[in-house]
Amino acid sequence: MRSSAGILMAAFAVGLALSLPVSTALAEPKADVAAAATAWAQAIADPEKISSYYSDDAVLWGTVASRIRSGRAAVREYFDLVAKVTPGVKLEFGDQLIRVYGNAAVNSGVYTFSWIKDGETKTLPARYSFTYVRDGDRWLIVDHHSSALPPPPK
Repeated sequence: MRSSAGILMAAFAVGLALSLPVSTALAEPKADVAAAATAWAQAIADPEKISSYYSDDAVLWGTVASRIRSGRAAVREYFDLVAKVTPGVKLEFGDQLIRVYGNAAVNSGVYTFSWIKDGETKTLPARYSFTYVRDGDRWLIVDHHSSALPPPPK
């Protein structure tokens, strides 16, 4: 009887040990994508730095853009405009839904921009979708769509 219990415990321990690396491996890419999003948010007021988080052929449909932008130089141009219109802009993420598909990932959710204008804090809540591809050990944005949240229904 004791040997059966011992075998059962050993089998359980082996099964548990084999399952742990798998769940950790699945969690790491999501954490890496979340870290990439956080780094992007921290760079929001710096056009040079924020554009470095995009691939060379990235596409951006910005929150306040009147046209779509393609390529890292065009992305930088958009963030130059953002920096001029909303000096000192900051960004805070709300809900993020991150899905990883091998070397690609999608992060969708909401964020809120804030800045000071004429001594008053302004905010702009928006929804977004980022599509990332893994480039070595970095996740680069290849597609970014953002739009202001519509007012709640009345």
